[in-house]
Amino acid sequence: MRPLRYSINVTLDGCCHHEAGIHPDEESMRYWTAEMERADALLFGRVTYEMMESAWRQPATGTWPDWMGEWEIPFAETIDRAKKYVVSSSLSGVDWNAELVRGDLGQAVQRLKQEPGEGLFVGGVTLPLALADLGLIDEYVFLVQPVLAGHGPTLLAGLRERIQLELVDRHEFRSGAVAVRYRPTRVAA
Repeated sequence: MRPLRYSINVTLDGCCHHEAGIHPDEESMRYWTAEMERADALLFGRVTYEMMESAWRQPATGTWPDWMGEWEIPFAETIDRAKKYVVSSSLSGVDWNAELVRGDLGQAVQRLKQEPGEGLFVGGVTLPLALADLGLIDEYVFLVQPVLAGHGPTLLAGLRERIQLELVDRHEFRSGAVAVRYRPTRVAA
């Protein structure tokens, strides 16, 4: 069974909004590229899918936009070519190497996890909350930024039950950010 990994940037005060002062640098982009390369497919909700597509889909010209630095291109290429699954009841169709996921979320994600492979990568805010509530996330990867946002959506706000985690990896960046990787601890019955 391939693991489902939830990965996101977060501020020290728990904000996970992409405009909360969490600006990528070369080192963090290399990290996120490697994280995405560990996955066979990406799993997004509608909002995250549309946001990522608008930023990282290769233009029809085949030339990356001028705003993109050379150090961002490996990330862009990785996300652009990745297989994507989009959980949405409002979209009628998707492209960008994507497939819609409909119906019972828990059953659909369990089917995806049972396929052979290295893993699934999920990002965003709303979908990961639902997946965490269903106990489907096998690994949590937080890139904690040295920023206090003071506003915005917070990480897993509204989680129904506490999830105990164990630290399995930690990486410090020159910027002061810290990537932490956790797995849920399984409580013996």
